[in-house]
Amino acid sequence: MLADAATDLVLAVDVGGGTTKGEITDADGMVLCTSTIETPYGESAFDAIEALGLELLDGLAARQRERVSRAAVILPGLVDPERSIAVFSANLGWRNVKVGDRFATRWGMPVLIDHDVTVAGWAEWRFGAGRGTDDVCVLIIGTGISGTLSVGGRLVRASSGQTGLAQAGEYGHIPVRYRDGLPCPCGNVGCVETVASGPAIARAYAARTGREIPGAEVVFAAMDTDPRARAVVDDAVDALAAGLLGVVHASCPELIVLGGGLARAGTVLTEALHARLTELLRVAPVPRITLGEFGIRAGLIGAAHLARAGSLL
Repeated sequence: MLADAATDLVLAVDVGGGTTKGEITDADGMVLCTSTIETPYGESAFDAIEALGLELLDGLAARQRERVSRAAVILPGLVDPERSIAVFSANLGWRNVKVGDRFATRWGMPVLIDHDVTVAGWAEWRFGAGRGTDDVCVLIIGTGISGTLSVGGRLVRASSGQTGLAQAGEYGHIPVRYRDGLPCPCGNVGCVETVASGPAIARAYAARTGREIPGAEVVFAAMDTDPRARAVVDDAVDALAAGLLGVVHASCPELIVLGGGLARAGTVLTEALHARLTELLRVAPVPRITLGEFGIRAGLIGAAHLARAGSLL
C-alpha cells in the first residue's frame, strides 16, 4: 500500500465508448463528487479526461483537494499499463497514444492507467461477489464480452513481453459457431460476442420478429410471453456456455461472476447458464454462478481501489 492510503482521497476515471465517468472517493467508498461526459472520438478523448479530472478536483474545498493524492484512469481496448500507453481502441479510434505522465502533470499526483474490464473484474473478485474465493472467472457482458480469470488467488494477465499486444480475458472472441456463424469485427467467424453480447441479442430478436428494439433488455423482458425471445436468449446462453467450456476445463473456477449491463437480466441469466453448463460438463466440476455486486459501477470502484493500492494485488 502507498503511504496514507487509509485516509487519502482518490480520483477514479472510467473511460467508456459512449461516456467517461469520474469521481473522487474516500477510503470508505463515499463519493465526494462525480461527473460524466460524452467520450470524444480519437485522441481528443485524452484532453477530455484531463479536463474532467480538473473539474472534479476544482469542485472540492481546498482542504479536501489537498487530500487527493493519487488517481487511476481505466481505458478500453488494448492497454499497456507498464509503459502507460493506450495501444488501440477500435471503438474510439486511437492507436499507440503515449499517455505517460500527462495526467499526473495536470492533476499534480501519481496516476495509474489500466484496462477497464481487467480492473472491473479484479474489483468484483477482490472486493465484490468473488471476495474470499481464489479461483474466479468474472465475465463482463455488454456491448462486448470480456473479463478476468483468477487462479490460485492470482490474477491472470498477459506476460510483460506481450503487454499491449494481447489482453487476457477476451472471452467474447472465442469462436463457438465455426460453420454457420456471423462474421466478427475481430476477423473471425462465430465468436461468442456475435451471439451473446447485448447488441447481438437485440439483432437476433429483430431478425426473428422484424421488430427493431432498443436493446437486449426488451428480449429478456419478453421471455415469458414470446417464444422467439426465449429462443434468442437460449441461443445466447448456449454460446456463453460453449465459450466457457475450455476455461472451466483448463482452470476449474469455483465461481463465475456475471457483470456488465446484460447482468441486469438477473437470475434468468445465471440460472440458465448454470443449467447449460451442468448439461455440458462431464469431467470438470460445475462452478457456482452469481451476479456481480457492483454492476456497471465495477470499473469506477476498481479504479479507486487501484489508485489506493498502487497495483492489481
